[in-house]
Amino acid sequence: MSSRITQLFDRLRPEGRKALIAYITAGDPAPERTPALVAALERGGADLIELGVPFSDPVADGPVIQRASSRAIAAGGSFARTLEIAREIRERSGIPILLFTYLNPMLRYGVERAARDARAAGVDGILLTDLSVEEAGASLQAFREAALDTVFLAAPTSTDRRMGLVAEYCRGFVYLVSRAGVTGEQDSISASLGPLIARARRATALPLAAGFGISTPAQARQVAEMAEGVVVGSAFVRMIEKLGGPELEPALEAFARELKTAMEAKQ
Repeated sequence: MSSRITQLFDRLRPEGRKALIAYITAGDPAPERTPALVAALERGGADLIELGVPFSDPVADGPVIQRASSRAIAAGGSFARTLEIAREIRERSGIPILLFTYLNPMLRYGVERAARDARAAGVDGILLTDLSVEEAGASLQAFREAALDTVFLAAPTSTDRRMGLVAEYCRGFVYLVSRAGVTGEQDSISASLGPLIARARRATALPLAAGFGISTPAQARQVAEMAEGVVVGSAFVRMIEKLGGPELEPALEAFARELKTAMEAKQ
């Protein structure tokens, strides 16, 4: 049986629509708040949630998401608490959930245990940000046995060999990093994204989603013209940082709707 992630892209493709993938850090600003934030994003049009596991040393993330991890950890966030949050989300919603984590929290929890418990919590896939695809073989078995999709990153600097391994090991979709560097809002989409998408198309038939630096409706539309998925993270997380009261959920919903509307605007 195909995963919720695969079903999502299979449903959108015949309609010519693209997936809005929203990242938030689990537990920011508080663990009990996260399910409501996810619900707001879904109401606004988010199709898939990247649920970030808070980590003390998120080396692939810029300052906005680094601060989110710090806030979540201070509020009691952890790998185990993130799985509890995923379970709470799943009780309310069928939206696909991709667990976004670094290797260290998973190793401390135990890879096989993490895969098993993530599946039981309703998680659909795992993105291990700093797991080199060349060294992923040992972990893949645990994820496959748990029927979890595995998503790896390909960047403009990826060699052809690495692009081939990413294509081989990914399930659900391939995550393309639009530029070199860390996450964070940017003024424009990198010129390297188009050639990267072309290279990825030659390597795989899987859907392609692009992230890192996408923060405005205009940018989301530009990326949606090239890829099957648009990943927005820091812009949502900055909103969570600035708005802590009851106005947060409506603001997230409204911004998600702006992004989705731009992505689906007719040419």
